[in-house]
Amino acid sequence: MSLRFKKEIVMVVLLCCVTTATAQVAVVAHKDVPIESISKDQLLDFYIGDIQAWPSSELEIVVCDLREKGDVKDGFYQYLGKSSSRMRSIWLKRKLAGEGNPPLFFQSEEALLQHVIDTPGAIGFVHLSKVTGTVKVLIEIDDGEG
Repeated sequence: MSLRFKKEIVMVVLLCCVTTATAQVAVVAHKDVPIESISKDQLLDFYIGDIQAWPSSELEIVVCDLREKGDVKDGFYQYLGKSSSRMRSIWLKRKLAGEGNPPLFFQSEEALLQHVIDTPGAIGFVHLSKVTGTVKVLIEIDDGEG
């Protein structure tokens, strides 16, 4: 194997790692939630349970999460500045203190998206390519944003 060929293989592997390490994530909500966009701080407050109702509404926030780790989940939590294990710890503490319930977990982005479509007050995150016109996109998280 020539040195040039080895370098090309290394470059391809590195390029693949870089392009799959992060994902474009869309934070989506049920189409009837009373906001059009969301800040990073507000999103974190929703996901850690500090805010449990939608602003200017009594509609309960139904937080949805993906069960399995992957680029979308990693990108979402990287944007929030928390690891998924840290978030689990926060939710366990809140649940034991009687201060709320953890997010609903879904096996796939499609299942999470369908739950958001069907459930008033629901919020979740999926890859931007999965978004349909049946949900409200509150924020798009670009690759590497944090």
